[in-house]
Amino acid sequence: MALCFKKSRDLILTLVFALLCCILLFIPTGFENNGANKKALRHPVRILEVNSSGLQTIGITKVGTQQLKGRLLSGPCKGEPITVNNHLQGRLEIDELYAPGEKALVKYRLTSGGRPDMGATLGHYRIHLELILFALFALALVAVAGVTGLKAILSFAFAVLMIWKVMIPMFLNGHNPVWTALGVVAALTASISFLVGGVSQKGFVTFAGAFMGLALTALLAVLFTHLFHIHGAVRPFAEVLMYGGYAHLQLTPIFIASIFLAASGAVMDLAMDIAASMEEVKLKHPDIHFMEHIRSGLRVGRSVIGTMTTTLLLAYSSSYVFMFMVFTSQDIPPVQVFNMNYVAAEVLNTMVGSFGLVTVAPFTAVIGGLVMRRKRHAGSGNA
Repeated sequence: MALCFKKSRDLILTLVFALLCCILLFIPTGFENNGANKKALRHPVRILEVNSSGLQTIGITKVGTQQLKGRLLSGPCKGEPITVNNHLQGRLEIDELYAPGEKALVKYRLTSGGRPDMGATLGHYRIHLELILFALFALALVAVAGVTGLKAILSFAFAVLMIWKVMIPMFLNGHNPVWTALGVVAALTASISFLVGGVSQKGFVTFAGAFMGLALTALLAVLFTHLFHIHGAVRPFAEVLMYGGYAHLQLTPIFIASIFLAASGAVMDLAMDIAASMEEVKLKHPDIHFMEHIRSGLRVGRSVIGTMTTTLLLAYSSSYVFMFMVFTSQDIPPVQVFNMNYVAAEVLNTMVGSFGLVTVAPFTAVIGGLVMRRKRHAGSGNA
């Protein structure tokens, strides 16, 4: 009977989060009609002909316009020919060259007669490959984790929608980024904890331990960002956002929010590991002493903290491999490198996030010991 009740609770919670995902998917962000290209169409095009005579080579880059002719693969004008311009700005990180047979995402408008007008390239078409990659990941997750894998996919979708439909629009509308992100992180922590861990003690312990660790991470992020004198403009596209009509935004609080948001996944992972191990110990040894139970959780936490901290370091630093290669090639002293604002920002990001990992272990272990102890005492009292 208890097992059936637990399964029904988990099913209800899963349906609730599935419904929330559907609602979030159709909620407008409020920025759908912004921008000068709101009437433009975007569809994949098969490139048939390429004219590169308008390109000039300057050093290791090319500038100019590559003229393309192709055929639309979808949209209201599917199958019709279209002429496309590929503008190169001499920037390797954004410029792309095309060859016949390749597919490109193209932005274009319709003429008064309903035919495709001159288009502009938006990069090689990759959406179908991204969908295939996600489908393979979902299949692998379900094959390994079964029903729990399906719940993990649901929590993943919920996280994406919460960030896209709730957090980002609230940031743009000027709401306090730290409190907004903390609320979103609380919702994400709840979804992952209770969907994966179930509506159970394990789920509650995971949520409580992870959120306490993230709340402390948020406090440290606020404190040390000001002590480090870091401005939010160190993040990519920050200035582009301000020049795009959002100069009123306070970038530093957004940077602070990004610190504990980035660490939240690893914190939740560690909290779930500890809660699951403590639940298993309690099932095998229901009479285990309260303090010994907590120490068991801490021992699991110690084993995981080292690898998870290194995971954060590698995840953050891997994006800056080329930057460190430049510094090394020019023999810039480490004292100068680590004092640069954007390097200091990543040090802050890594260290504060790692501190959240270190503290979530004792938080989760103590909460797990208290919660699971209470249940045993209640059971012995009923007897």
